[in-house]
Amino acid sequence: MKDFPIPVRSIGPGSQVEDEVLDYMPMPQGMETFRAPVLPEPEDLAGRQRAHRALREALAQLEAVCQGAGNRQVDLAGLDAQDLALVNQVLGEGEVSAVVHAGGDAQTAVQVQEAVFAGVWRVVTTAEGRVVSDAIELGHIPEVLKATARQDVDPVVPRWQGGLPPNVQNAPALLAEIEDQWRLWRPGQPAHVVNLTLLPMSVEDIGFLDHHLGTGRVLILSRGYGNCRITNTHRPHTWRVVYYNSQDVVILNTVEISELPEVAQAATEDLEDSLERLKEVLAWVEQA
Repeated sequence: MKDFPIPVRSIGPGSQVEDEVLDYMPMPQGMETFRAPVLPEPEDLAGRQRAHRALREALAQLEAVCQGAGNRQVDLAGLDAQDLALVNQVLGEGEVSAVVHAGGDAQTAVQVQEAVFAGVWRVVTTAEGRVVSDAIELGHIPEVLKATARQDVDPVVPRWQGGLPPNVQNAPALLAEIEDQWRLWRPGQPAHVVNLTLLPMSVEDIGFLDHHLGTGRVLILSRGYGNCRITNTHRPHTWRVVYYNSQDVVILNTVEISELPEVAQAATEDLEDSLERLKEVLAWVEQA
């Protein structure tokens, strides 16, 4: 028998030796889901009528929001420490929190924490470290975040004079595109997202971009799937939105032109779901 003139090689998966191994970036591993709050024992609920009234009022206002009303608030100023502790325990802590930093010489700051019920927010205002306002706000997102972003808008857009800094190449053209978008965007239009991760942007380009957009006073953190950090800029309707995986590595870096990024807001379906869940919790509290 003559030798076969063409060498026989096996084919198919695993038959070839790979010199390089693909090293994929770790993606988020966990996702925040609804977890019912750990409710107090029945004896701890006795005599907490002010807390009960505040929670019932929050439920009524949430129902009005679900029917199309704007944001509603329930003032917690008259509650003592034990009543506030009960309200805190029933509401729990959800996946979105925010801070409105004091600007300039002002000493007033606002802290926002979403409850485990999406669209139910705790909004606390402090001045020189002292609480001056404490309320439950019902709605897609607290109004103070949108109002502050509007106040932070600077009508003067800085223009770079002279040569560009080293390694800055693509940021100026991108800034011109972003400026066109914020001038054209109107309320009710879909968000316009510029994905910086897919663009040839150097570290210096990102720094140049952020310097010209500016940084406002609103910081929002969302922990729904991985982590998302949202900050407003000094340009109209313009937000910096950065997503991190569970190892705090940036996996998506964007500029979003919208009233406020949807990732931080409670959807209409979330509000309706929270209404039913809060009814169930309050029924247990009232029965106890």
